Amino acid sequence: MRRRVGIVGLVVSFLYFVGASAAAAPEGQPMGVGVQKAEFGKTKDGTRVELYTLTNAHGMKAKITTYGGVITELDAPDRDGKMGDVVLGFDNLNSYLAGDPYFGALIGRVANRIAKGHFKLDGKEYAVVKNNGPNALHGGVKGFDKVIWKAEPVEAKGGVALQLSYLSPDGEEGYPGNLTVAVTYTLTDDNTLRIDYKATTDKATPVNLTNHSYFNLGGPGSGDILDEVLTIEADKYTPVDDTMIPTGELKPVKGTPYDFTKPTKIGARIDELKPDPAKDNPGGYDINYVLRMIEEKKVPQLAARVHDPKSGRVMEVYTTEPGLQFYTGNFLDGTLTGKNGVVYKKHQALCLEADHFPDSVNHPDFPSTILEPGKTYTQTTIYKFSAK
Repeated sequence: MRRRVGIVGLVVSFLYFVGASAAAAPEGQPMGVGVQKAEFGKTKDGTRVELYTLTNAHGMKAKITTYGGVITELDAPDRDGKMGDVVLGFDNLNSYLAGDPYFGALIGRVANRIAKGHFKLDGKEYAVVKNNGPNALHGGVKGFDKVIWKAEPVEAKGGVALQLSYLSPDGEEGYPGNLTVAVTYTLTDDNTLRIDYKATTDKATPVNLTNHSYFNLGGPGSGDILDEVLTIEADKYTPVDDTMIPTGELKPVKGTPYDFTKPTKIGARIDELKPDPAKDNPGGYDINYVLRMIEEKKVPQLAARVHDPKSGRVMEVYTTEPGLQFYTGNFLDGTLTGKNGVVYKKHQALCLEADHFPDSVNHPDFPSTILEPGKTYTQTTIYKFSAK
């Protein structure tokens, strides 16, 4: 009798979908539609980490871990309808804990760089943790990419969703105010991954959130992304100094290697961005684009489009943000081995990080990143997949 109960328990566990109302998929849908939870290991201090798999009605999947809110896997169909993973990452927690270049992670409290880890707010000087030469980068030594988020499946019209939440305490990494953050990943039945961000604070503080997924539409094992065709809806960019801090100018992309106003192969002009070892610059794209909408919009606008001619996959990026950081995996150097034993090399992926401009807190002319008490920070970025 005890043996029979154990078997029943295993069957129930197998069929149970977190947040789903039924164990079996509705007629016409693939098995597994919904949200499933699994163990993903433990941190060094013994904190348990979970991995959630979101599956839509067409079999597209997004795997998200509570460590850093990382998207560890994102399966999208090619022109033949075959699903394939389109993001770089690892298949185990220990590899993330050992250190990585923000693969798929949520970034905060402030994405991108703050010059010299310093800013002034309401007459007070603040020094935040410097972790990128003389500057602060992506929230500091322990940014949102390295914390454990609380996860809860939530209702979603036309898809499945997972909400992550985190309380960043006053003074964390040097930032003022208790910041309450909620990020919702929604995988819709039209093959769209939507990320909605919300935050509130009890003290004025800079906030600039994004996701740092590394995309390769041919699949991480398909080689570099130099033949993928990119369009960016921006006529200007923010030039930077030797430490990657904006000069404050908004320069036209026309006549420069940064011009992606028309569909252009990523590798077409990348050789013009030459390495400079003296400045720790390996060469390639790593620049913020000033999207044509300039200011934040309530409704996400088209920011970029990527097409992989070999697989036929297309990814469109829509966002409410004024900026888009385009990065071509310049620091991937073959020292990291990811999923399925794939070694990650230079230019093996691209990042399109929708957020505010770098060092906005020190540039009054840039769109503001300051969140005041009583106000709510919101941000929406959408990755829409199709094939041709």
